[in-house]
Amino acid sequence: MNITAIRRPAKPAPRFEPQIPLVVDLDGTLLRTDTLIESLFGLARQKPLQLLALPAWLLGGRAGFKQRLARAAEIDISTMPVDEDVLAHLQAQRRQGRRLVLATAADERVATAAARRFGLFDQVLASNGQTNLSAERKRDRLVAEFGPRGFDYLGDSDQDLPVWAQARRALLVRPSHRCRVRAARVAEIEQTFADGRPGIGDYLHAMRISHWLKNLLVLLPLLVLPALAGAMMGKALLAFVAFSLSASGVYLLNDLFDLQADRAHPHKRQRALASGRVPLLHGLLLVPVLWGLALGLAVASASPLPWVLAGYTLLMVAYSMWLKHLAYLDAAVLGLGYSLRLLAGALAIGAAPAPGLLACCAVYFFGLALLKRYAELIALGHRVSVHGQVRGYPVNRRRQLWLVGVLASTVPIALLLAMPRQLALPARATAGWLGCVLLLAWTGHMWRMARAGRIEGDPVAYAVRDMPSRLLAALAGALLLAVA
Repeated sequence: MNITAIRRPAKPAPRFEPQIPLVVDLDGTLLRTDTLIESLFGLARQKPLQLLALPAWLLGGRAGFKQRLARAAEIDISTMPVDEDVLAHLQAQRRQGRRLVLATAADERVATAAARRFGLFDQVLASNGQTNLSAERKRDRLVAEFGPRGFDYLGDSDQDLPVWAQARRALLVRPSHRCRVRAARVAEIEQTFADGRPGIGDYLHAMRISHWLKNLLVLLPLLVLPALAGAMMGKALLAFVAFSLSASGVYLLNDLFDLQADRAHPHKRQRALASGRVPLLHGLLLVPVLWGLALGLAVASASPLPWVLAGYTLLMVAYSMWLKHLAYLDAAVLGLGYSLRLLAGALAIGAAPAPGLLACCAVYFFGLALLKRYAELIALGHRVSVHGQVRGYPVNRRRQLWLVGVLASTVPIALLLAMPRQLALPARATAGWLGCVLLLAWTGHMWRMARAGRIEGDPVAYAVRDMPSRLLAALAGALLLAVA
């Protein structure tokens, strides 16, 4: 459910004295995002080498750091998610003639762009390279400007407590319970905008739990070597969870890099971070937590798994930062990532996968990655000019992409059909051959659906909902049970 779509009935605008201005915070209040984190990832995306200068910038103080960052990184304020309830309240106050002031710790360049977007504010107060306008400094500036109790203040966090203490009235946006209690001790609370706090479902959505299905590849060696299944199931499951946690960390990092692009996408703009349902800081902090848990589980497996997992994670970070913008190379990296899952599963149970099988898998998954890009071109091609590009792939070369993708995802299966012993033990060659036939049928079906424009998002997510895919999966499951 899209929490941001749930709105309480509008309350009547409270009475106020016209000479009392309403002062509004920006990050986490009017905007459901953090412009400082947006700027950091904007810099990483646009000028990654300048990340090396960040420690030197910090030596100049927080205000100077924000100023240099705002000048170095371009961010699009116009697409950032807004708290619609807060915006509606400000618009109602403005219509009644109230003076509105934007006061934020963001750099003045960012604050000016935000004020220009909304066209509501009579005055903008922001950090200026010398003063970081936060907490006590913001309080002192507002008291000097309007006097004690000479303004109402709309904020969202503990950083706003000193300001509320000197405000006539406090307005709170999605405060934590602790913040609400502390604010009530220092100020008269006029109104609380509490809708839209993230729930566990939002965090799971941000981690893309549904994509953990892709990590079932880690368990595939158990099916190939059933004699080891009972003894090694625990280690294989450990590898599965480790890869899933690491992949979730990669997804979060990728979404942080892609905030601006996702917001321009008709479907990806609903992602938890892009839409503002989950705070960017929470997403950023989750990344090292997930990777730390994944590494701990990998080490506990007492196998070479930590090295494979580390290699996979580094490869995916490079993909998120640079490689995903290079046509065909991005798909090759994704194909390698899927093959590393198979390798990790095999190493976790002490098996040695055939190099030929790994090579076939890498090429096959390269083809599936191209299927995803082809589906995006079909879905978004009408939104882009015929000479435009989607993720580095020219719209007018869809046929070429289709041809390369179909060949890459069918030739490896044909090779395995000719060499079923590469897939299974000699006693199970027939089962391996039948499995390849089912995989070939599914692959052809997915390419047909992509060409028809039926796949609008991730192909795996589509396959979970697709009835023919479910039927083929059921047949594959029945085959596995028959040979178990």
